[in-house]
Amino acid sequence: MAAHILRLRLALLVGALRGDARQVTRTVIALVVVAAATVAACAALLTLRDASDDVLFAVTVLGGAAVTLGFALAPIIAAAEDPLDPRRLALVPAHRGLLAAVLVVAGLLSVPILALLAVAVCAGVAWTAHGAAPAVVVAGVALGILTCTLLARVCMALAALFIRERRSRELTGVFVIAVLVVVVPVGVFLASLEWRGAVPIQLLEAVSVLGRTPLGAAWGLPAAVTAGNDDAWIVALVAVGTVVVLALAWAWAVTRLTTTTERPSAGRDRGGIGWFGVAPGTAGGAIAARSLVYAFGDPRYVVNALIIPVAAAVTAVPLLVAGVPAEIVALVPVPFAALFLGWLPHNDLAYDSTAVWMHIASGVRGVSDRVGRLVPVLLVGIPLLAVAIPVVISMHGRWAMLPAMVGVCASLFLAGLGLSSVASVVAPYAVSRPGESPFQQPQRTSSTGAIAQAVVMLGALAATAPVLWWSWLALQGDADAATTALWGGLGIGAGVLIVGVAIGSFVFERRGGRLMEFAEST
Repeated sequence: MAAHILRLRLALLVGALRGDARQVTRTVIALVVVAAATVAACAALLTLRDASDDVLFAVTVLGGAAVTLGFALAPIIAAAEDPLDPRRLALVPAHRGLLAAVLVVAGLLSVPILALLAVAVCAGVAWTAHGAAPAVVVAGVALGILTCTLLARVCMALAALFIRERRSRELTGVFVIAVLVVVVPVGVFLASLEWRGAVPIQLLEAVSVLGRTPLGAAWGLPAAVTAGNDDAWIVALVAVGTVVVLALAWAWAVTRLTTTTERPSAGRDRGGIGWFGVAPGTAGGAIAARSLVYAFGDPRYVVNALIIPVAAAVTAVPLLVAGVPAEIVALVPVPFAALFLGWLPHNDLAYDSTAVWMHIASGVRGVSDRVGRLVPVLLVGIPLLAVAIPVVISMHGRWAMLPAMVGVCASLFLAGLGLSSVASVVAPYAVSRPGESPFQQPQRTSSTGAIAQAVVMLGALAATAPVLWWSWLALQGDADAATTALWGGLGIGAGVLIVGVAIGSFVFERRGGRLMEFAEST
C-alpha cells in the first residue's frame, strides 16, 4: 500500500507536465521560477559561511519562520485541491496511523518541499562552517522539513473540514489583511533599524524570541547548540514538541476525514452570498455578516469611517503650531484614531432604521446583537492600528514606546466599543435614513445625541487615564512603565468591553419594544 501511494504521488508530479499546452506552459514557468528562487537562496546562504554568527542566525531564523508560516497559510488561502486528501483513500483497508504516516512521506515528494530541502541543506552547510556539529545540523534540517510538511498537511485537512465549502473572496480578503498586519509592522521595524554593518541589537533580540517559538525553533537549533546557550534544551524541546503535536493533529485529521460522512454538496453551496457564506451559521454570525454588508456598502457608514483618519491627523496641527516637537506630535494621531474607532458604533442601532425589527421579532439574544454589530469595526480597526502604531513609533524614534502605545490604543479602542455597546441601546438618536445623503441630518428635539457621544468619548478617556499616565512616565524614560501601560491598557480595555457588552445585551433584551418604537418614529 505504501509503495503504491508513493508511485501514485510520483505519477501525479510527472502528470503535471502533460495535458493542455497552456497548463503545461504555466507549470513549466512556475517550475523555472521556483528553481531560480531556490538557486538564488542557496547561493545567498552559502555566501554567509564567512559572515558572523549573528547574521547567519538572523537570516536562517527569519527566513525559516517566514517559510514555515507560508506553508501554514498557503493551504488555507489557496483554492487548489489536495492531491493527497485522505478522503480519497477512505476505502483502503489500512490502519489509519499507517495511512497518515504514508501520506506524510508522500507529502515530502513535492516541489515546495524539495526546494526547501535544498535551501535548508545550504543553510546547514553554512552552519557547519561556523562550527556546528553535523548531527545537530541534520537534526535541525529534519525537524524544519517535518514541521513544514506536517503543518501543510494539517492546514490542508482543516481547510477541507471547515473552510473549503465557505471559501469566497471575502474570506481571502480577511487572510490578506491578516498577512498585511504581520508584514507591514515587521517591514517598518526592519527599515527603522540602524544596521551599520552588523545585526542591530533590537533585531537580534526579536529573532532570539522567534527562535524559541514553533515557527523558528527548528531553524534556530544549530545556533542555540553551537553558541552553548543555557536555553538550547528549550529550543530543542520546542522544535521536537512542535513536530509531535502536528503529527498527532495530522493523525486525528486523517481519522476524521476518512470516517466522517460528508453532507451533500448542494446543502453546502453558499456561493454568491458574500459575507453570509463566511460567517458562522448562528444568530451572531448572521448579524455580523449583515453589519459587514452595511459597513462596506452604505455611504453613511463609509463617510463616518473616512472622517476618522482626517480628524486624527487634524489633531496634530495645533500641536505643531504651538511648537511641540515633531517626534512627540507623531504619537498623538493614532490614539485619537483608536478613540474615534471605538466611538464609531455608539449609534449603530439607529442606522438599521426599521430593519431592527428582525432582531427583536426573532428573539435574538442581546449578546448576539451586541457582538455581531462590533465585528465590522474590529475587522477594520485592528489591522488599521496594527499597521499605524509601528509607523508612528518609527517616526517617533524610540521603539521602547511601542508597548505603551499599544496599551493606550487598545484601551481607548476597546473601552470605546464597550461603552458604545451600551449607548446604542440606551440612548439612540435619529440619523439620516437608508438611501439618504450621509450629510443630511434630521431635526432633533432633544440633546440625547450629544450626550451619548460625549459620554462614550469621555468615558473611554476616563477609563484610559491610568494608561495615559503610565505612558507619560514611559515617555520620560521609565521602561517598566511602558510594560505596565501595555498590560494595563489591554486589561482595562478588555474589561470595559466585556462589561459594556454584558450591560448592552441586558438592556437590548429589556427595551425591545421601545427600540422598535424609536425605529418607527425616526
